[in-house]
Amino acid sequence: MKLAATSRRFFVLLFAGALVLLELQGLAAGAQVVNTQVPDASESGSQRQRDADSPWTLQQKRDITKKQNELRQQDIKKDTDQLLELATELKHYVDKTNENIISLDVIKKAEQIEKLAKSVKEKMKGGN
Repeated sequence: MKLAATSRRFFVLLFAGALVLLELQGLAAGAQVVNTQVPDASESGSQRQRDADSPWTLQQKRDITKKQNELRQQDIKKDTDQLLELATELKHYVDKTNENIISLDVIKKAEQIEKLAKSVKEKMKGGN
């Protein structure tokens, strides 16, 4: 009984495989062969990937990187403008205080400047 069930599965799989092969032959008859080379086992995966990248894909990656750099530069300019504004406000607050009184606003402005300066520094390094 087990032999009959196993044989039936084998023939069903064989028939399905034959149908798939026939379908692939029909598709292959109208298709072009692009690259039938087997990758060299001595090459690393990353080397094969670089070789497989088309010029169009490489250009797209360059364009994306360029766009990301432009956006990062815009963010840096915006943040440095804000830094200048905060530093100017801090200067005005400090000018209004004397040696005995330091305003809470002065401390808050200094903290804002510190956080923003760290953010600008990270963006300049290439981080987000």
